[in-house]
Amino acid sequence: MTREEVFNDVNEVFRDVFDDESIVVTDATTADDIEDWDSLEHINLIAGIEQQFGIKFTMGQVVTMKNVGEMVDIILSQLS
Repeated sequence: MTREEVFNDVNEVFRDVFDDESIVVTDATTADDIEDWDSLEHINLIAGIEQQFGIKFTMGQVVTMKNVGEMVDIILSQLS
């Protein structure tokens, strides 16, 4: 899977979790950029990403993600 394909799928998960079709995530997107992204939605987001890609994040990975770009990097590393 290419980085672009992963981003497309990640973007769809964000739109589903936040129920907002206008969301477009980038490498630099953080919780500060999406109004409803709080700790509860973060859990829903992680679960949605894990389900979408058939992966499991470690707690260490979850707490070190600073932005969507880092999340995509971790997804790609687990898919390869």
